[in-house]
Amino acid sequence: MTSNMTCIFCRIISNQIPARILHQNDRAVALLDAFPLSIGHALVIPKIHYSKLQDLDIDSTGSVFSLVRKICAVLERAVNVNSTTVAVHNGVEAGQEIPHVHVHIVPRTKFDGAGPIHTMFKKRPAMNADQLDVIYGNIKNLL
Repeated sequence: MTSNMTCIFCRIISNQIPARILHQNDRAVALLDAFPLSIGHALVIPKIHYSKLQDLDIDSTGSVFSLVRKICAVLERAVNVNSTTVAVHNGVEAGQEIPHVHVHIVPRTKFDGAGPIHTMFKKRPAMNADQLDVIYGNIKNLL
């Protein structure tokens, strides 16, 4: 397995740093976040060091999101909530602080003050249909 020993998540996976491991499978680990945003905030990380989501191999992708699905269901019951926010900060500009792919699973309540993703963006673009069509075409051409 490829790892980066300057990476805190790689060091957790190699047992150099203790963590509250919730569950794991062949390619991913779920653990409680050491600095939780809410009670039960968990992370799911691939065992192999990848910086961004699009860098993951297909098997790691499946293992990570299979574990995310499992942890969401259990976590909601364990901390008695009906909802979770599942988030990936994919790159520095997106808020990724540790350059190892990690999926946040944050238990949510109606009055936790966090709001939906749309509240994060104070400067939303005003785009007309023609501009949307250009972006749509660029994406479709690259697929």
